[in-house]
Amino acid sequence: MKLGDIQQNPRNLINGRWETGPTTGVSTNPSDTREVVAEYSRADRSQTEQAVRAAADAFPHWSQSTPQRRADVLDCVGSELLARKDELGALLAREEGKTLPEAVAEVARSGQIFKFFAGEALRIQGELMASVRQGVQVDVTREPVGVVGIIAPWNFPFAIPAWKIAPALAYGNTVVFKPAELVPACGWALAEIISRCGLPAGVFNLVMGSGREVGQTLVDHPLVHAISFTGSVSTGDRILRAGTARRAKVQLEMGGKNPLIVLADADLDQAVECALQGSYFSTGQRCTASSRLIVESGIHDAFVGKLRDRLIQLRVGHALDRTTEMGPVVDGHQLEQNLGYVEIARGEGAEHVWGGEQLERSTPGHYMSPALFLAQPDYRIAREEIFGPVACVLRAADYEHALALANDTPFGLCAGICTTSLKRAMHFKRHAAVGMTMVNLPTAGVDFHVPFGGRKESSYGAREQGRYAAEFYTTVKTGYMLA
Repeated sequence: MKLGDIQQNPRNLINGRWETGPTTGVSTNPSDTREVVAEYSRADRSQTEQAVRAAADAFPHWSQSTPQRRADVLDCVGSELLARKDELGALLAREEGKTLPEAVAEVARSGQIFKFFAGEALRIQGELMASVRQGVQVDVTREPVGVVGIIAPWNFPFAIPAWKIAPALAYGNTVVFKPAELVPACGWALAEIISRCGLPAGVFNLVMGSGREVGQTLVDHPLVHAISFTGSVSTGDRILRAGTARRAKVQLEMGGKNPLIVLADADLDQAVECALQGSYFSTGQRCTASSRLIVESGIHDAFVGKLRDRLIQLRVGHALDRTTEMGPVVDGHQLEQNLGYVEIARGEGAEHVWGGEQLERSTPGHYMSPALFLAQPDYRIAREEIFGPVACVLRAADYEHALALANDTPFGLCAGICTTSLKRAMHFKRHAAVGMTMVNLPTAGVDFHVPFGGRKESSYGAREQGRYAAEFYTTVKTGYMLA
C-alpha cells in the first residue's frame, strides 16, 4: 500500500483483517498545523480484547514455527524498511517533526533492527550440562513468553516499535501493538509492512487509540503475558503495579535527566558539539538527551560562551527543509510544557543564557528556540525531565564534584564525559550510576545490537535490544532426563 493512501482512514489490524474503529482521530504536521497527516480509526476496549484473543489463539502455532520461517518474516520487514527509508522518513518528519535526515536515519535503523533479529531467530541458544547425579542429563532451553503487549511512545515512532516487535516475533511470541496517538500514520505504515511479510493471522495486531482505553486493556488483560512500555514515569508506575499484580512480565523505559560532564582538559570544541547534539538534536525529545551539562570551573565560562554561539546559529524550521537543524516540538501541549519550564527556571533564579522563546516561521507550527540556562543543582530545571530543547549548565569545582552532581538524580539512563584523561574516563565509566556511559560522545545516540536501558527511575526489567532482549521475550526451562 502506498503512503498516499494513509489519509484514507488507516485502520486497526485485528486477526489479519483491517478493522474500522468506532471513533476517528487526527494527526497533524507540527511543522505546519494546517496539514492533516492522517485521519485514523481508533480502537476501543472491545476491539483490543479481540486483538488479544487473536494473538492468544495464534500463539501455539507461531511459537512452534521454525526459526527459519521467523527469520524470513523479519528479514522481509527489514528489507522493505531499508528500501523505503526516504519515503517513510518523509512521513515521520511530517508527523513527528524530526528533521528529514534524522527521520530517514531512524527508518533505516528500524530496518537494521529487524534484520538483526532475523539473525537472532536462527541463533536461539540453550545449554547442555552434566548433572550432579550419575546418569542424569540436564538441558536449559528458552521458550517464548506468550502474548506481548507493546505500548510505544511518539518520539521514535519507527525505531522503538521495531526494537520491541522484532525480538518478540523472533523468539516466537505474538504481539498486540499500540502506537502513540500523536504518530498513528507511522505506526500504521510499520504495521502494514509487517502484515505483508508472511505472518499467520493473529500473530501481529495493531490497535490505535487512547492509553486510558486501549493501553489499559492491554495492561489488565489476563491473556497478555508480557508488557513492554516506553513513556513517562507516572504511566510506567501504573503499568508496573497493574501488570505485576497479575504476575505479567513488565519491561519499562521511562526517561532520564542525563548529565554530560565537561572537564577542564577536554577538547572544548568537541565538548560543545557533544552538548549541542545531545541536548538539542531531535528537538531534545529523547530520553537520552543531555539536559544537565556539568562543567568544570576552569572552562565553564568559555564552554557556555561557545555553546551560546552555536545555539544562536542553530537553524530552527520546517522538518522537511533540508537546511533545518532542529525541527518543531511535537505538539502544542509539549510546547506549552517546555515554555512553562522556561518560566519556572526564570522564577527559580536560573541565569538565562539563550533561547526558550516561541518562534514564528513561514508555516504555522510548534516552534521554539533552543534554551540554555545556568542553574543550581536543586532547581527543578536541573532535576525534572522536560523532554524538549531545554538544557542547563551546572558548575563543578573538580572531577569528584562533577561525578557527585552527575549521580545526584532519581534517574539513571545514561551519562557522558568529555575529557582527554584516560584515568578519569575509566573511573567515570565504573562509577556513573547509569545503564549506559559515553566518553567524548553525545549522550543521545546508541547502537541497535547492544543492550539499552538504565537504573533507578529510568528503567525496570530486562534490557532492550541486542541479545539481551531474549531475557524479556523468552522464559527459561530446565529439563532433566535419565540417560
